Amino acid sequence: MLPLARKQPVWTPSNGPLPSLFVSHGAPFTLDDPQWIADLFQWAQSIPKPRAVVVVSAHWEKAPKAISGTAARTPLYYDFNGFHPRYKTLPYATPDATTLAQRLLKALPHRTTVHEFTGRGLDHGAFIPLMAMYPTADIPIVQLSMPSLDPGTLLNLGARLRSLREEGILVLGSGFMTHSFAAFQNPALVAHTATFDAWATDALTRGDIDALTDFPGKAPGADVAHPTADHYVPLLFTVGAAAEPSSAVSAIDRMVLGNSTRSAQMS
Repeated sequence: MLPLARKQPVWTPSNGPLPSLFVSHGAPFTLDDPQWIADLFQWAQSIPKPRAVVVVSAHWEKAPKAISGTAARTPLYYDFNGFHPRYKTLPYATPDATTLAQRLLKALPHRTTVHEFTGRGLDHGAFIPLMAMYPTADIPIVQLSMPSLDPGTLLNLGARLRSLREEGILVLGSGFMTHSFAAFQNPALVAHTATFDAWATDALTRGDIDALTDFPGKAPGADVAHPTADHYVPLLFTVGAAAEPSSAVSAIDRMVLGNSTRSAQMS
């Protein structure tokens, strides 16, 4: 059950830039996990309510770049199977995001081609955490595709959008600190995901962007924790959007089903 909304102060310029966030988004059934819901909701309550949200999700790679539909109440994109059918009836009717999309496009490199998929709403990597964080669905949201799975590309993309934070726009990368189905099935492999999580946390604390970018070559347990890069590179998007990556603070820190749900904010 989603938490009841509370009155939350809306961002004003006097608050300074919003943080950039990385969230381990979870599967649809995490919406039935009271602790997970409470953690995300309390995290959102701890910062001013954003004027808008730009989110990159592990579940949308599209080159060169694309954005989700901006019309009010654009239907969600239920990009999953194998779960109870009710998860494909979840509503999250966000308001018109045309103005946000226009501002986003201005922040991207000149002459960048960006296609709007008018019928594609937020995918589960975006709407599941945002439903928990902002359950009233009253904030304009645009999802931006990942142009590739290259960590440096996501780092640069986040840097392009860093200035949006100064306008009260939340920049959010949605992935998973570790994303290993093998560890879920074989508890003996949890040591690898835990080791990777510790490495990534240390690299963030030191602001070691080179290490974070070259995670396949430098991170212990990388082959188990991230057999593919899709759920890792949104972290680089968040790092790129941060002015001080070493400011990273873990808002959520749990191991669930053999994987780290660590989520962090950076100033």
